[in-house]
Amino acid sequence: MNRRRFTALLIAALLAFSAALFLSSHRNSGEHATRDTPLFAALAGELETVTSLTIRKGAPAPNVSLQKKGEQWVVAQRGDYPADVSKLRKLLLALSDAKIIEEKTSDPANYGLIGVDNPTAATAIGTEVAFIAKDGSHSLIVGKPSGEGNFVRRGDEKVSYLIAPSIYVESEPRYWIDPKLLDIKADDITRIDYKPAAGAPYSVHRLAATATAAQPAPAASAAPTAASAAKPAETDKGFALDGVPAGRKAADAQTLAPPPAIFGSVTADDVAAVGSIDFSKPVTAVLTMKDGGVITLTGTVVGDKHWIQISAPKNDALNTRASGRAFEVAGYRYDGFFRPLEQLLVPQPPKAQPSGKPSAKAPAPAP
Repeated sequence: MNRRRFTALLIAALLAFSAALFLSSHRNSGEHATRDTPLFAALAGELETVTSLTIRKGAPAPNVSLQKKGEQWVVAQRGDYPADVSKLRKLLLALSDAKIIEEKTSDPANYGLIGVDNPTAATAIGTEVAFIAKDGSHSLIVGKPSGEGNFVRRGDEKVSYLIAPSIYVESEPRYWIDPKLLDIKADDITRIDYKPAAGAPYSVHRLAATATAAQPAPAASAAPTAASAAKPAETDKGFALDGVPAGRKAADAQTLAPPPAIFGSVTADDVAAVGSIDFSKPVTAVLTMKDGGVITLTGTVVGDKHWIQISAPKNDALNTRASGRAFEVAGYRYDGFFRPLEQLLVPQPPKAQPSGKPSAKAPAPAP
């Protein structure tokens, strides 16, 4: 190889190295410019200014639309039923806390690989979250998880990112309703009237409490005052059953009492318009409370779902929330609300075997 050719090759190699060095430094410079920067820089200071949030996956229209009406957030897909504000705030905080780790693909052909493809497509992997705050409208496609974060793509931007911490988005409307429904203490119930779908009605009522004899006060140098005198204690005698069938016997008083926790901290799994649920063969439980209030629960089972209606004329807040709506509740709650008569009776003894027919095979005689 002559000196002229060697010099040309050396110059070409130096140029290639310089170009690679330039591109590397340029790329690294870009990464440092975006690394650890917030995904939505202004959101942290504007959480309280958000007025709507939609979630869309696999359809042109939003799957979930959360809107602020006055001071209350509602779920549009559930007839403007109150939304779970704590869950909404958790999502907004996750969006606010998310920071860019690094840039990813800008090629639409590769979006599907990380789940940031078009959210309106029926085969979409990612979920779009869009919200309106004081500084305007924003949207984000949340793609596949990766490590402690997710792949995401903002609005109509081509570039995608890996961000952390992770963002989880639920696209079913039922998971965005305020689940709190009833919270009734069993001790506040004085009577429950049951009306089954078929058969005669029956009821349980609280027995009058009895006073136990007070223990004598200990001797003292001075006579006790009226305020310090011992008072008789009242003992709850439990419940009695009305409507016992002929030839049967009611269960004991404590068994007849409402299960201690069945009416407390009741949550709804879903909510629907009453007209959309078949209540043509309902069961009913009417609860009478110590304060004179009455709460009526009407139930039906559709497929594997348990639905109830609630009427509470003396509870304005509950009545307003429940009016015109049906609520899906857990099966065990439903069974506790509408206890069948057989559960309130002493079990019948097993039927005797017909005469001359042994109940069990006799043992073979010893040889």
